[in-house]
Amino acid sequence: MYLLMVVVFVLGYLAIALEHPIKIDKAASALLIGSITWTIFALGADQILEGSVLFEEYLKEYALLNNGATTDPMHYVEHELGHHLSEIAEILFFLLGAMTIVELIDVHEGFALITDRINTANKVKLVWILSVLTFFLSAVLDNLTTAIVMAALLKKLIKSKDDLWLFAGMVIVSANAGGAWSPIGDVTTIMLWIGGQVTAANIVIKLLIPSLVAMLVPLAILSFTLKGEVTRKLGMVDRAHLEDRTTPGEQKLVLFLGVGSLLFVPIFKTVTHLPPYMGVLFGLGILWTVTEIMHRSKNKSDKSKLTVIGVLQKVDTPSVLFFLGILAAVGSLQSAGHLRVMASFLEESIGNMYAINIVIGLLSSIVDNVPLVAGAMGMYDLLPAGAEAVAGIAYPVDHSFWEFLAYCAGTGGSCLIIGSAAGVAVMGILNIDFIWYIKKITLLALAGYLAGAGTFILMETYLH
Repeated sequence: MYLLMVVVFVLGYLAIALEHPIKIDKAASALLIGSITWTIFALGADQILEGSVLFEEYLKEYALLNNGATTDPMHYVEHELGHHLSEIAEILFFLLGAMTIVELIDVHEGFALITDRINTANKVKLVWILSVLTFFLSAVLDNLTTAIVMAALLKKLIKSKDDLWLFAGMVIVSANAGGAWSPIGDVTTIMLWIGGQVTAANIVIKLLIPSLVAMLVPLAILSFTLKGEVTRKLGMVDRAHLEDRTTPGEQKLVLFLGVGSLLFVPIFKTVTHLPPYMGVLFGLGILWTVTEIMHRSKNKSDKSKLTVIGVLQKVDTPSVLFFLGILAAVGSLQSAGHLRVMASFLEESIGNMYAINIVIGLLSSIVDNVPLVAGAMGMYDLLPAGAEAVAGIAYPVDHSFWEFLAYCAGTGGSCLIIGSAAGVAVMGILNIDFIWYIKKITLLALAGYLAGAGTFILMETYLH
């Protein structure tokens, strides 16, 4: 049963990768592997959890909370499923809220205010403008929100599918690189920051240059291969028709409120200590109220297209279900102990601190980086700042192990399109093919990832 879970995951992963040849939507494959792996886990819980360290830790904690009471393996499975469902729900509600805000801006043609100001059609200039914008925006927002915003912007800017996908690939690379050096830019960096492994100022200082290299190297390589100009969508298309339903002032108000709502999320989290999805839902609630008031006097037909109720019909539900399935499948492997076994294997077979993190980063393009980082955080103890590191056992606050883990986990996922939340979101919004991404973007992302890793190691060796 233990190995069967891995087999099902691998087969499901192949079905996702071969979505177009086998003509089965990736969301269907993801939901199947998510439900099947948990079913196998439940049916074989006695066998799978026999001698499991995770199960023993759970029993100790459960006994402590329940005055010595014990539990059976199935209780552990139910507990873990509920735990993962809670974490997945946070991500899905965040995704739904952010996608709805972006779609609301889109139906008001808010992004045209930005695209109209990007005058160049030269492919090299355009990819540099969009990538640098994504890189720094990702650090302020986070890589997932930025990827959603930029994907919507690309749809309004570029007509050709091939150019659209290529630029979207660089958006994914840039969003993940930009999120890695900011304490609020990527979920794994947030985990390490909240967990006390890194401090905000130090992570910025140590990772800004390596992350920048991770974006600049693919950009430089791509600049030598890109030729000509993109076929642009005209920014003013349908503007006259739009003005029959809404005014330029309303268009600007929705854009500023929508982007402001997304920018407010990290502030909301810092002030309230509530999860990011609450900030997104708060912003959506404000935007929903404003648009309802704004369009209350319009006829029913126009109003239905410009308010959240109408926009919700355009939100890409299959992408949300795909996210649900793939995260549920990874959660089952984490709870069953597969990821901890993998982490222990890396420690025993590789040993070198830098090499382990590089491999973890590459693995994060296959398996979600959140449980990988969580496993690494559980493998090594945290020592007080300034304490002496014990290699392979414990590292102090702001040690290069934790910083390099943040870089690798944040940028390594770019090597495959489903290796990061940003990649999954863009894949769903623009319907990018998995195999196409491997052919066109994977080597570029890998070159940037390794170049940034090398930069970090050189900086640590000669500057610190």
